[in-house]
Amino acid sequence: MTIKNLSIEYDAVNSQNTFTNGDTINGRIIVETSKETRIQSLIFVAKGKAHVCWHEHYGQYQHYVYWSDEKYYEVKHHILREAREDGNDVLSKGRHVFPFSFKIPDRKLPSSFKSSIGKIVHKLRAELRQSMKLTKKAKVHFTFVSKADMDTPGLMEPQHGSKDKAFKVFATGNVSMDAHTRRMGYKQGEDFKVTVEVNNKLSRPVKPKFILYEKRSYFAMGRRKVVTKNILKEKLVAIAPSSNKTVTKVISIPRELPSSILNCSIIKLEYRLKIYLDIKCAANPQIKFPIVVMPETLSGQQPPAASVFGFEAFGQANPPSWSSTPHRAAPTHVEEPPPYGAHAMYPFFPYSDKK
Repeated sequence: MTIKNLSIEYDAVNSQNTFTNGDTINGRIIVETSKETRIQSLIFVAKGKAHVCWHEHYGQYQHYVYWSDEKYYEVKHHILREAREDGNDVLSKGRHVFPFSFKIPDRKLPSSFKSSIGKIVHKLRAELRQSMKLTKKAKVHFTFVSKADMDTPGLMEPQHGSKDKAFKVFATGNVSMDAHTRRMGYKQGEDFKVTVEVNNKLSRPVKPKFILYEKRSYFAMGRRKVVTKNILKEKLVAIAPSSNKTVTKVISIPRELPSSILNCSIIKLEYRLKIYLDIKCAANPQIKFPIVVMPETLSGQQPPAASVFGFEAFGQANPPSWSSTPHRAAPTHVEEPPPYGAHAMYPFFPYSDKK
């Protein structure tokens, strides 16, 4: 094997190793050869896409797979191609480094996301082609965090909800509650206050409780799959019968909680705050507020590349100084099979991590 190693790596721009809209990623493709080697082309690819896939069973023998893909960008740059008359270039024995500089499109893009049902990936890939041989590839994923979309309707406006319920079984009388939050959007790690006014005219106490939970929705072929998970639970002291009381609760958005994903048509990551009154042996009245989790503002971003968009010149006379801890690609692998088209249904279609 004349190609000993093909890898791709990039440099971090902040301590979180994340990138956002309009950031420039500097890196390099590394090719190591055991002897003088002819290659047809060396290609750099940057891609952002989403993929969902899940299985459903109907009866004993019917098994369907629902899946869909969505592409956001795909940029290719031919680093080496047809440099000689015979359509081949020659690399001498040893290690060869090809710098690149890619600017992430400065438009609305969904953040990186991964689950067993769907994922949103942003990745860099190198492809090396030789005559009569399988294409060699190396890839590396980078974490993309979308800038907060301040155009989301109601993002910074107060929220209010009310509920009034009468009981005749297990408890007599009625109970009402009014809940308020200062706004809908909060940053990761931020605290927010919930105010609840409870008018308890029941013959038993009621206890205000709070649940912050996530709601993941996946869409494919006219179907939807929803998965929910509780993030945190809080409660307050019980409110006695025949009393009126206003209570407040400060809830902290976990700093590690992923930001909301609202700009992808096949994957949505949403959060809800459920406020309810716990009443024994009775249906609990409840109010739900949408909560939008926005990313923290990251510091230490590098300045944009000199090019307006796309790539810097390859083989620069004065290449940038690289990070001492680059993020490298997975081991070299051979040509991937072509992807299936989106919005089709195949029995027993396997989920591929290569999407």
